[in-house]
Parts: sequence; C-alpha cells; structure tokens
Amino acid sequence: MSTAEWQIFREVALAMLLGAVIGLDREAASKPAGIRTHMLVAGSAALLVGMGFLLVIESSTLRASSEIIAADPIRIVQAIVIGVSFLGTGTIFRDRGAHGETVQGLTTAASLLMSSGIGIAVALKQIGLAVAITALVAGVLRVIGAIEAWVRRRVR
Repeated sequence: MSTAEWQIFREVALAMLLGAVIGLDREAASKPAGIRTHMLVAGSAALLVGMGFLLVIESSTLRASSEIIAADPIRIVQAIVIGVSFLGTGTIFRDRGAHGETVQGLTTAASLLMSSGIGIAVALKQIGLAVAITALVAGVLRVIGAIEAWVRRRVR
C-alpha cells in the first residue's frame, strides 16, 4: 500500500475506535445500533472523505477533452450525511401502545450522525476535535441520559 493508503487506513481505524466509544453506550442501552454499527458509520465516513481527497488529487492530473476535471469535496460530506440519515431513519420507530404513542430511536439516529461527523473530522486530520467531540457525545449519552431518567422518575 502507498503512504496515502496507509494514512487513510490509520484514519479509518481511529474513527472506528472513536465510534466504538459512542456505540458502547447504545449497546449498553440495548439499542438497535450498537458498537459495530457506530464503528462502521464512523469508519465509512473517514474512508469516504479520504477517498475523496485521493480522487481530487488524482483528478487534478487528468484531463477530459482538454478541461481539468473539477471535484467538490463538500459533496462527499453531503453524501455521507444523506446516507447516514437514511440509516438513522431505520432506527426510529413509533409505538402506539396502551400508554399512548411513543417514538424511540431518535438518540441512536443522532448518535449515528455524530459518529459520521467524528469520522469526517478524523479524515480531515482534526484528531483533537474528533477525540473531544467523542468525549462530549459519550458524556451527553451517559450524563444527560441519567438526568432524563431522574426527571422521568420524579414526574411519575
């Protein structure tokens, strides 16, 4: 593998590790998207951004009918967000039970989107930001989740 390929491999591995931190909470809560799903979402986002950069570099040396091929890396991020949003909708469901209607899976869908953002940050070599955001998301899932549970108990 080339140096660029090894760099992308390391970025994907790091993104997957950070995605696992978020997925651990979802796994502990028995949610449909757990450790593996979050790892794959974060890793795929890093891979797609990395491949996009390689594509931009490669296409800048190619000519198509005497014109330089233009590439827009923002479209890669856009495609990731659309794809992950589609994946996230599969984790959201509505239940019309005896105690009224409830919607579940919104936090899992949001955590998948955050995992993709972390993967993008890693691919953009914003490692400190990616690690800090991972810690922030893990804190939100744990701490705010505990506060929500406490509030629900107090209300009932």
